[in-house]
Amino acid sequence: MLKTLRNLIFLAVLLAVAAGGGFYLWVSSPLNLVRSPLEFDIEPGSSLRSVARQLNEAGIAIDPRVFVLLGKLSSAETSLKAGSYVIESGSTARDLLAKLTRGDVTQSDLAFIEGWTFRQMRDRLNAHPDLRHDARGLSDAELLRRIGAPESAAEGLFFPDTYTFARRSSDIDVLARAYRTMQRRLAREWEGRASGLPYRSPYEALIMASIVEKETGRDSDRPLISAVFVNRLRQGMPLQTDPTVIYGLGDRFDGNLRRRDLTSDTPFNTYTRSGLPPTPIALPGLAALHATLHPANSRALYFVARGDGSSVFSETLDAHNTAVARYQKGKTR
Repeated sequence: MLKTLRNLIFLAVLLAVAAGGGFYLWVSSPLNLVRSPLEFDIEPGSSLRSVARQLNEAGIAIDPRVFVLLGKLSSAETSLKAGSYVIESGSTARDLLAKLTRGDVTQSDLAFIEGWTFRQMRDRLNAHPDLRHDARGLSDAELLRRIGAPESAAEGLFFPDTYTFARRSSDIDVLARAYRTMQRRLAREWEGRASGLPYRSPYEALIMASIVEKETGRDSDRPLISAVFVNRLRQGMPLQTDPTVIYGLGDRFDGNLRRRDLTSDTPFNTYTRSGLPPTPIALPGLAALHATLHPANSRALYFVARGDGSSVFSETLDAHNTAVARYQKGKTR
C-alpha cells in the first residue's frame, strides 16, 4: 500500500514537471500567426479569457486556458490595455502579454488645419479610417455636451494641430483633446495679453483671432491686421472684413463675393453690423491668438492685399483708396 502511494506521488511529480516544462516551452516558443505582421484589436474592459478569444479570432493560435494561466501568474489580470496592436513572427506568448500590459498600441494621427471650419473638422473625422465614429450623427450641441464644453456654438473651439491616437479610439476623445488644448492656449495668451484691448472675455478674443487667421496671407502681417481691427473697434467703426461675410453666406457662397453680398445682412456681416460677429468663423492657430492679444503699435485703420500674400496698411481712407487702386484695380490715382 505504501509502495503504491509512493509510486503515485512520484508519477504526480513527473506529470507536474512535464506540465511545467511544457508550459515553459509554450510561453517561450514563437506563436503561430496567420500572417506577419498581424494587426489586432483588444476591446475596452476585456478579461483575460475574453482577450484570449479575441486573439484567436484575429489569427493568433493560442490556448485560452494556458494564456489565462500565464496572465494570472504574471499578475496581468487588471493590467491589460485596450487598443490596436501589431505582432510579428517570432513573438512569444510572453512577448504578447508584455505588449498588452504595456499598452504598446499602434498609433495613428489626424491634423486639424488653421483656418478650417468646424464642418471641415467633422468631415475629416468622419473620413478617418482609424477612428471609431461615435460622433457621427450627433448634433453640434450634443457633441459639445459630450466633451464637457459649456459653449453653445462649436465653431473655433478646437486647437488646430496634429493629434496622435491609438487606432480605434473614439473621435469624441480626439475632439475633447483638441478642445482642452484650445482652452489652455487661449487662457495662457489671455493671461499675458496687452493692456487696453477692447475684448471683454477670452471668447471675444477667440472670435477676433479667427478673423485674423482668415485675413492673414503672411505671418508678419498678423500683428498689424490685429491692430487695424483693434483700432476700428475703439473708434466704433464696423470691422468690414470679407471672411465673416463669406462665413455668414454659408452654402450660398460660390467663390465670388459680390457687392450685394456685402449689403445682405446676416449675423456675421461686419459691413452691416458693428462689433464682433457672434461666434468665431474658423480655427485660429497659436500665432493668430498671440497676434490678437498682442497687436502691433499702429494707427492703421485699413489694409489691402498686394497680391503676393502681403498687405498694405493705411491710416487714412485716401491712402487706402490709393493702395486699392494700385493693387486691386491695376491703376494709380
